[in-house]
Amino acid sequence: MTTTTSPQGRTELLRPDRTPVRVLVVDDEASLTELLSLALRYEGWEVRSAGDGAAAVRTARAFRPDVVILDVMLPDMDGIAVLGRLRRELSDVPVLFLTARDSVEDRIAGLTAGGDDYVTKPFSLEEVVARLRGLIRRSGTAAARSESQLVVGDLMLDEDSHEVSRGGKNIHLTATEFELLRFLMRNPRRVLSKAQILDRVWNYDFGGQANVVELYISYLRKKIDAGRTPMIHTRRGAGYLIKPGE
Repeated sequence: MTTTTSPQGRTELLRPDRTPVRVLVVDDEASLTELLSLALRYEGWEVRSAGDGAAAVRTARAFRPDVVILDVMLPDMDGIAVLGRLRRELSDVPVLFLTARDSVEDRIAGLTAGGDDYVTKPFSLEEVVARLRGLIRRSGTAAARSESQLVVGDLMLDEDSHEVSRGGKNIHLTATEFELLRFLMRNPRRVLSKAQILDRVWNYDFGGQANVVELYISYLRKKIDAGRTPMIHTRRGAGYLIKPGE
């Protein structure tokens, strides 16, 4: 997890690809969910919400949150049961329990089940944000991955093992395709010219061989973007860039 300073002077947490931290809020009280969502968006984070356990699991599967706020009492199942299902989908995601119960037994049950922290209702928004920041930093979330891993959206490349995956599904690349993707992912959201790509990937100066860049970009698109939201984009007359799928 990286940090930057917002125009308001706050220290913002960012994912390794410099996109906002993703938070899933699970609570059946719509007014509370809205209040939490507003506070978290003010932090610059991307927020999704769910009003019951089944919706929480579905949303987590699609959204891939970096941290989850989870109410213990939900209409279809309790938060501990939801946590068990989340852990099967996202084994390392930190979870902050919200509970109206303040007994030692309930707190121990939540933490023993795999919860990382808890706050009791009523609570201050500042406390929740502070707890979340602590969980994200301690867990490392995306940053806890190996230093050899490049991450852009749901695309991951491991420079040591030469493994590539998107959305958890492995993608086989040739050596040249791998080098091209690595160069793009080391420069997310930055337009790279054909000359820059030729020099970095093929190690020779631009000299009428731009078609080889176009060819390998098309190969990558077929493997990385096929059937998914496109991540590799062309800027006509300028070059190519990679960015998280919208």
